[in-house]
Amino acid sequence: MTQHSLNKTERKAAFSLASVFGIRMLGLFLIMPVLAVYAQAYPDYSPLLVGIALGAYGLTQALLQIPLGMASDRIGRKPIIIGGLVVFVLGSIVAALADSLVMVSVGRALQGVGAIAAAILALAADLSRDEQRPKVMAIIGMCIGLAFAVSLVVGPLLGGIIGLSGLFWFTAATGVLGIVVLVISVPQVVTTSARRESLPVASELKKLLKHKQLWCLNSGIFVLHAILTAWFVTIPTQLQSAGFESQTHAWFYLPTLAASVVLMVPMIIRSARNNSSVQWLRASIAILIISLATVFYAGESAVWLVAALVVFFTGFNFIEASLPSLLTRIAPAGSKGSASGIYSTSQFLGAFVGGVAGGWVLQNYQTSGIVVFCLILLLCWFVISFLMKNPESVTSLSVATPNLTKDKAIRLSEQLLTITGVKEARWVEDDQATYLKVDKKAYDEKAVNELLSALRTGE
Repeated sequence: MTQHSLNKTERKAAFSLASVFGIRMLGLFLIMPVLAVYAQAYPDYSPLLVGIALGAYGLTQALLQIPLGMASDRIGRKPIIIGGLVVFVLGSIVAALADSLVMVSVGRALQGVGAIAAAILALAADLSRDEQRPKVMAIIGMCIGLAFAVSLVVGPLLGGIIGLSGLFWFTAATGVLGIVVLVISVPQVVTTSARRESLPVASELKKLLKHKQLWCLNSGIFVLHAILTAWFVTIPTQLQSAGFESQTHAWFYLPTLAASVVLMVPMIIRSARNNSSVQWLRASIAILIISLATVFYAGESAVWLVAALVVFFTGFNFIEASLPSLLTRIAPAGSKGSASGIYSTSQFLGAFVGGVAGGWVLQNYQTSGIVVFCLILLLCWFVISFLMKNPESVTSLSVATPNLTKDKAIRLSEQLLTITGVKEARWVEDDQATYLKVDKKAYDEKAVNELLSALRTGE
């Protein structure tokens, strides 16, 4: 096995943790394509309550994402993940037994209390070498995207057979399955101190909130998930009005998603090849605006609705795949964990705000009101995107630099910055490590190793 490949432990960790994460996200996403239809059977039905039920998990996720990630450093990754999955199962049971939309919302909020994303990513970091960690994280990220796509297809199919209550019982079962997979398949590891590339650090959060480029990204993921959740308050009923019965929605979403992926892939390739991520991001925001404007003017036409959704998911999938990559390249050296914590919090908060606002707007201004609401958010984001710049193509590295005084650490960072390919160097006393951002094409690894060797021998 070469250093360029995942070893047995890393492969096992990557796929088992991706399965746990994907199972849980599938449970959260599964009701999105069907709730607006089946919720009409509850005695307290209203569009506002539908929106609250859709987005409730986002509020609790947003509140607990960072605290539970930090807690996993103190009491262990697996206890936090298992506890989160247990709460997720309890929330699913509450929603399954609910006789009102209010109690469904309570169940959804409980599902979100099990905010285990940061702990899973930290465990993945604990179980992988620095040079292989991006591959492990990519596998987990792909599994999350797959969970969303599968939920759009499986949700309507299962819903037509077992109903909304049955879907929640199904998600409870998936939570139990997640615990089994975690216990049986995920390798044992001793929890290490906070890895700044995977976990948030409290002292960094305030500074990162003021980082202009990161602020633009956080605003973007907030808007993206706000409009997604807001639109799903009404998409299922729009499809019904266009002549698609709820049980056939799966066969509508499947080709729609497939077509959007085919259109998205060339965009990803072009943006990476030309280092033009921001320009393609801006174009994708415009694509979302066009898709929603099409819905606004086309009314209930089935053909135009299908076309609009293909265009929408093309832009959505591109942005969803691109923003984490931009985050990694923009976040200061050694601060990726903290930047990711704020990013995830913004994402889940967007889902909550989108659900609640979408439900209220639908209740008072019908479907056209939701489209206008989403268009306003997108136009604001489009303007904000002009503040963004294409980041340099860099890779994050960390090197152990123990027992340094502050003066020696400052001199080391200055010397590292003179080496070809080193763009950023930052020593972190708590970690006894120096975090680097380097241009891999020009990076003089030999010179860095010689400098560190001289430092260790006291020359």
